[in-house]
Amino acid sequence: MTIVIRSANKRTGAKQNVTPSLVHWRFVVVLLAIILVFTGLAVRAAYIQVISPDNLIQQGDNRTLRTRNMPSYRGLITDRNGVELAVSVPVRAIYADPKIIHQQDGLSKTRRWKALAEVLGQDVESLRSKVSNPSRRFVYLQRQVSPAMAEYVEELKIPGIYLRQESRRYYPNGEVTAQLIGITDVDDNGIEGLERLYNDWLTGTPGSRVIRRDAKGRQVEILQSEAGEAAGTVQLTIDQRIQALAYREIKEAMLYYKATSASALVVDVESGDILAMVNAPSFNPNDRDNVSPHRMRNRVITDAFEPGSSLKPLAVLAALEFGETKVGDIVDTSPGWMRLGGSLVKDFRNYGKLSLEEIIQHSSNMGTSKLALSVPKNFLLDTYYNLGLMTDTGTNIPGEANGIFHERSRWSEFELATLSFGYGISVTTAQLARMYATLANGGIKRPLNIVHKPQSTSWKPQEERVISEHNAKAIIDMMESVTQEDGSGKKAKVQGYRVAGKTGTSRKAVAGGYGEEYVNIFAGLAPLTNPRLVTIVLINEPGGDLYHAGDTAAPVFSKIMGGALQLMNVPPDDRQVTSTQWLKGAGNGS
Repeated sequence: MTIVIRSANKRTGAKQNVTPSLVHWRFVVVLLAIILVFTGLAVRAAYIQVISPDNLIQQGDNRTLRTRNMPSYRGLITDRNGVELAVSVPVRAIYADPKIIHQQDGLSKTRRWKALAEVLGQDVESLRSKVSNPSRRFVYLQRQVSPAMAEYVEELKIPGIYLRQESRRYYPNGEVTAQLIGITDVDDNGIEGLERLYNDWLTGTPGSRVIRRDAKGRQVEILQSEAGEAAGTVQLTIDQRIQALAYREIKEAMLYYKATSASALVVDVESGDILAMVNAPSFNPNDRDNVSPHRMRNRVITDAFEPGSSLKPLAVLAALEFGETKVGDIVDTSPGWMRLGGSLVKDFRNYGKLSLEEIIQHSSNMGTSKLALSVPKNFLLDTYYNLGLMTDTGTNIPGEANGIFHERSRWSEFELATLSFGYGISVTTAQLARMYATLANGGIKRPLNIVHKPQSTSWKPQEERVISEHNAKAIIDMMESVTQEDGSGKKAKVQGYRVAGKTGTSRKAVAGGYGEEYVNIFAGLAPLTNPRLVTIVLINEPGGDLYHAGDTAAPVFSKIMGGALQLMNVPPDDRQVTSTQWLKGAGNGS
């Protein structure tokens, strides 16, 4: 037994307790791994923060920074007194992001899409087809919607359907100034009239603002703000009171005389400012869904016509300027007709011997023909050119015509005779107004002007004396007889004022000659002692029994000229009217 115990003790003593080392190899590996990881993180952080931070900064900014454009509205167009003729109003546009719609299964909301189509007045299927391509990111559904419609669309909460701010042009005076002011397209760019001519000036540059937002899209910081360039304002020479008066009268005249169209132009003699430029039929620029192109045409500057007898004072003027004739001379028009190269020139009746004033008063074709043929051809033609009948008027309005005049090396006597009474030449209403303004100015030709601002401070109207003051005054005095009792334009008289003018009734040219349609014109100025206004009235193709200018254009002229003179507080110059009568008439608006 003893031996066994020793043997067991010997085996037990062979096993020795070994204390584990503190630096175990596994610990070393873990420690080294941790050190490497933190070292790598430190190096990476240093690289990102110090050496190359731009990439992460850009990624962070992409998530939090936004650039927002500040709205820039189109500039105002006003009349000479600051009355607004064209303004911009804020509206909303409805657009869609097809990718978001498909990602959020927006097309499954059938009832909401039907409601959207109904409020937009569109077919629901065509509406859904616009957003059927999931690769697209932007598509307009409808532009320039009303605030109420935008609110309704916003309440539908269709995923991927959004609203954005924009502006729409509004014209407070509607059809009264439609052809003159023009219109803009859906992107607020001018496409007609003065809107087009001054598009760059009226268009401002939008400002921008860089903001930082949080995860919920809320603005937390404004980092940068850049102011835009404000749009300019265009101030016209138009007087809206006279514009409205003139439009009312020519619209009524067009309807009453069953005319195809009618136009009127009122010009300030001293400055060449256009106070009214109107056309009928017109259109509503605020609702253009069914507007035909012919209604948008500014006929005052685009349509040329043969002015007929309204040019007869030029033949008399040419004879006076050349010195062949003097005031008070008599012209024998007997027997009331003559043949020139196989063609016939004749008067309505045989007027016999006529003074220069009576030639204008009775609108004698024979008288003007004989006067025109008494001066050299070149001198006669130069008189027409000098009065500005074959050139632009200076308004620079888009679409302005220069008229039609076929210059030729050889002229027959009959061609010169017809030119003297307003045939063989076509002019615009604006050109005719400039001619009469030159006469009213005492022979000084100035360009017509439609805009006060923008204009250079050093700008001055170009003036040119084209006829003598003495002869210009003589012609004006002769034209007063037209509005007297025996004149062809007696219905153009304006109570309280001396008026000088001339009627013009011309047949419209057709293929192979002249048809049965007429153009009626009355061109005149007032008051005679100190001319302030020139007014031209044109009635195109009157359809009733009245087709002479003395019966159609003359009475319209009287209403427009009389109203304009009173609106401008021009004192009367008719010796037959007392100051008491004038005050009474001004008080009751007559």
